[in-house]
Amino acid sequence: MAETETTSTRTPGITALRHSSLEQWAGAMREGSVAGPRGVSLREIPFLTMVGLRAAPGGADAEALCDVVGRPLPSRAGAVSGDPADIAVLWQGPDEFLVVGSDETVVPPALTADTTTTSPSPTADAPEPDRSALPTLSTSPLAQRLADALVASGGPGQAVDLSANRTTLELSGPSARAVLEKGCPVDLHPRAFPVGSAVSTTLALVQVLLWRTGEQTWRIMPRASFAQFTAQWLLDAMTEFASPEVA
Repeated sequence: MAETETTSTRTPGITALRHSSLEQWAGAMREGSVAGPRGVSLREIPFLTMVGLRAAPGGADAEALCDVVGRPLPSRAGAVSGDPADIAVLWQGPDEFLVVGSDETVVPPALTADTTTTSPSPTADAPEPDRSALPTLSTSPLAQRLADALVASGGPGQAVDLSANRTTLELSGPSARAVLEKGCPVDLHPRAFPVGSAVSTTLALVQVLLWRTGEQTWRIMPRASFAQFTAQWLLDAMTEFASPEVA
């Protein structure tokens, strides 16, 4: 008798099928990176978990969401709570936030319940699973926990898996800020934009989330459809730093 496939064995097959927005540009980004005192490098951090939250701070739904992420909701524009190496919450509006975490994929058993039987189609004895009752169809464990907590709280908030909406570019090095300043209207000086700040802005007219994760490290998060253009623009803006500075 054939062995029944489990969720744990199915998940690696799903992740192997994924292709990031800039997978074919990995080599160009490595080659376009510049070393030295004027150095700047570019890489993609693909498949980060991103969950959009809507919840009024102080409400039962907000408290339930905070319990899941283990961090408070940021209280002002540009603020971030948490750690980019783990889980962070970025302020997007008075009641809107973006949770960013590491890549993790687990298929909820309820999504595959009908494929673990030998029945070729739903019957009275083995009906189609009621997927409308699921809090989320996400394969992200973090999104699943957030959705479950929101339902349990009985609050009016939202928790939506937005992981496929954007990719993440990391720009780092002594010249990273100078590259960004060529196309971003935001004041990026440390006194105005310290480490741990994140805003929605534009870069070369593309709407992005810009997050300063270190003194010389920035994350740029464009929508997936604009990822290639954003990477090309950044590589072009980095070119001058491969040459000595003109006095």
